[in-house]
Amino acid sequence: MTERVDDILGPDGPFAREVPGFVAREAQQAMAVAVAAAIEDRHALVAEAGTGTGKTFAYLVPALQSGRRVIVSTGTKALQDQLFHRDLPRVRSVLGTRVSTALLKGRANYVCLHRLDQARKDGRFGSREEAVQLQALHAWSSRSASGDRAEFADLAEDSPLWPRVTSTTDNCLGSECPSFTECFVVKARRAAQEADIVVVNHHLLFADLAIKQEGFGEILPGAQAFILDEAHQVPELAGQFFSVSVTSRQLTELARDALAEASAASGAAGALLPAVETLAPAVKRVRLALDRFPAKGPFVAIERDDDVERELDGLGDALEALADALAVHAERSRGLGTVFERAGALAVRFGHLRDSGARDTVLWYELSPQGFAFHATPLDLSAPLTQLREQSHAAWIFTSATLSVGGTFEHFARQMGLDDPHVLRVDSPFDYPNQALLYLPRDLPDPSMPDHTERVVDALLPVLEASRGRAFLLFTSHRALRIAADRLEGRVPYPLFVQGSAPRHRLLEAFRTSGNGVLLGAASFWEGVDVAGEALSVVAIDKLPFAAPDDPVLVARLESLREQGAQPFMAWQVPNAVIALKQGAGRLIRDIHDRGVLVLCDPRLRTRGYGKLFLASLPPMRATASLDDVAEFFGDARHTIVK
Repeated sequence: MTERVDDILGPDGPFAREVPGFVAREAQQAMAVAVAAAIEDRHALVAEAGTGTGKTFAYLVPALQSGRRVIVSTGTKALQDQLFHRDLPRVRSVLGTRVSTALLKGRANYVCLHRLDQARKDGRFGSREEAVQLQALHAWSSRSASGDRAEFADLAEDSPLWPRVTSTTDNCLGSECPSFTECFVVKARRAAQEADIVVVNHHLLFADLAIKQEGFGEILPGAQAFILDEAHQVPELAGQFFSVSVTSRQLTELARDALAEASAASGAAGALLPAVETLAPAVKRVRLALDRFPAKGPFVAIERDDDVERELDGLGDALEALADALAVHAERSRGLGTVFERAGALAVRFGHLRDSGARDTVLWYELSPQGFAFHATPLDLSAPLTQLREQSHAAWIFTSATLSVGGTFEHFARQMGLDDPHVLRVDSPFDYPNQALLYLPRDLPDPSMPDHTERVVDALLPVLEASRGRAFLLFTSHRALRIAADRLEGRVPYPLFVQGSAPRHRLLEAFRTSGNGVLLGAASFWEGVDVAGEALSVVAIDKLPFAAPDDPVLVARLESLREQGAQPFMAWQVPNAVIALKQGAGRLIRDIHDRGVLVLCDPRLRTRGYGKLFLASLPPMRATASLDDVAEFFGDARHTIVK
């Protein structure tokens, strides 16, 4: 198969003949050969493919040619849809293969017909608009073949209606659901079980693998190969799915669902009402008691507070009381039985979170404006990840444009528990020395100084003048973003697009169509954003993206490394920040015709020893500290740059 995929993607192959604009690339062929070998031999492969390599075709061609069942997992649902609806059909068409394919998302992405019917009968809505939207959603669900909420654009992503009309593992009635035969989730899973190639996302993949590990069966069909695109996201995501968590949303939904199910059983509602009415206020009192604490921290910090301790005790008592009340009625319906099981499981998890003293686990909390979440997260994920791979007896291919640090994969491999994996690193085909320029402004203060953001903005103004806007300004915190937005307002003659002022996709579309806009973004704009062409000619980053030092999981992980004799800053914080910086920098050059300037505004790149590692991990761009070079790059001699 390795020779076959090499020829298919070669200059005389079907892609060169049939795909407009396709150019055979040695890097793409090398990756395809490596993926084919991994699938055939069922080994682990870590493959970094620079932007523009064409890694999607490089793994889809061997996947479709292998004759084996392959799971392809992506970092986001948007990329998942693009892969399934655009890239996969194109490759299938060129290859002329009849390989069957399926798209599978988490259950929260599909409308639940039973819960939709319950919501219509309930009749309680936050507004008249919600009532109208529910009717429109019902009409759409009767026409839709998939029930995928991505197809229903008339309801916002964060609409409070979605949790009411979608199911969770906790509240699904399974085969006893009155709508089971028409269930969109069941249909999607059935299609996935019968398909050769299944496209999922990392959230679903690890949710399923975690469930399988606990012995509850599996959603995804057994596969002979797993291909994880955007694999740099995997270590953090895996941590979420090997955590034990209890959230205020789970508790309030439990109370609401208990009442909804009880209303269908004569006399049950009256019996359960006192317990339900105790749980909901207990949740609110816990959140109120946590109001004076930071948004995130170690669990022990809140447990030491008498008021919080009292309210946590009250919440535990209320949860157990509801479980006891449900036990009396659990056999009256499948719905009440499911709610009883949820209450018991939540009570056990809540007790575990309060009593666990395991050294290999960190207990922590996080707060949202209206809610809270308590977590127990394993410090070292390498052992469970290794166990999962060994149990699968499958090939595992991890690929991304950003997996290496200083040219090696040691950090990623250690996080994933990969012992001496096969590795491949292919550079981008883009001509970075001529297409891009790295500008490192001088005389900027250390990022710890209070005026750092203001000085960064001042340093960027002449760059924006030379580029005539057309810039992404990326920040490591929302606070810095807001300061920069205020300072730029009225100082540049270009439209400003600020994260938070509109939904992400609308900001991006407005930026693209403006032609000379300046977009200010934080975390979610650092990756997965693709703006090719002249609309984006500058990417500026305010500081090196080190993780927040007060993150409780990070603090515990660093302490564990220190106890093992490692130097945690260089062993963990620097490598993670290098990968994050590479993601942000990767927004700049997306096409062979793109040209642009990368501006890095952190003086530590010059003043600290680790700065060399960051610079060595970037594409090979010419570096400068001269504004004249920036002006010359943009070829605009008419502009006088004020230094």
